[in-house]
Amino acid sequence: MPTGRGAAAPLSAAEFRALYERLRSETRRSAADRRGALNTITPARVLAAAGEIRSGRTVSLAAPVETATTPDDPEPCDHRMTSPAESHASATGLHFALDRFAMNVHGDADSHVDALCHVVYDGSLYNGVPASTVTESGASQLSIEVAHDGIVGRGVLLDIPRLRGVRWLEPGDHVTAAELAAAEKAQRVRVGPGDLLFVRVGHRLRRNEVGPWDAAESRAGLHPAALRFLAERQVAVLGSDGNNDTAPSEASGVGFPVHVIGIHAMGLHLLDYLQFEDLVPLCEQDDHWSFLCVIAPLRLPGATGSPVNPIAVL
Repeated sequence: MPTGRGAAAPLSAAEFRALYERLRSETRRSAADRRGALNTITPARVLAAAGEIRSGRTVSLAAPVETATTPDDPEPCDHRMTSPAESHASATGLHFALDRFAMNVHGDADSHVDALCHVVYDGSLYNGVPASTVTESGASQLSIEVAHDGIVGRGVLLDIPRLRGVRWLEPGDHVTAAELAAAEKAQRVRVGPGDLLFVRVGHRLRRNEVGPWDAAESRAGLHPAALRFLAERQVAVLGSDGNNDTAPSEASGVGFPVHVIGIHAMGLHLLDYLQFEDLVPLCEQDDHWSFLCVIAPLRLPGATGSPVNPIAVL
């Protein structure tokens, strides 16, 4: 496939609404459901995912937490030592080095997972849960506690820059459903029910080599129509080394159409700003693009998301 921008046109407001309603209908679950697409990860599929392990190597899919202010991270993690070891260097007896951190979970630099309460659209959360269930005290429903036992399953990495023969997609570019299918074919892997789908756009590599930029204004991601692919394959989780959404938006009047459809309509937990640069060479070496993946969000009752360090086990 030649280098260049994805072929899908931006969606009008009416086209976006039609896509939203269609995918919401196709992935509808019972009114009491609070797990969303995680329901597609069955014990049998977890056992099958364990069969993906070939060498026992483990690889992190998270980027180091940022502590410096950058164009894409104006509110970086505040990491402070509350009891530095150096202050006890000459003291006798037992002492502890202590620290604390505070962070904006949903920023544009740090790896994180979005809970199903993260997106409010037309006054509601996923599956019609009232937006009023999210208060100053936190979310009483659909918080990241939904995944408190972890998310474990078969991870599949689709590498779109590799498909196009480029190092990364430029900010503003998008990935289409046709490219997801083409990447499957090129990598000889098939996404199936309950899979954790990771889509590489090269955002992290570009950031590392070119430097940070205002990713809120311009970034590569999925075209919202690409979510048809995920619905057809019954994907459980979507993750990317970018925000999953393209900026500027590919849908008129909706700033984050992939988040709206993915989380609000389909019940997908989204992982944003991961890094795949350690994983790609290992997949290329083995010519094998699927693996056991373990995602363990922090247990933060009421939280709309969590910093996360997904581990691929090859």
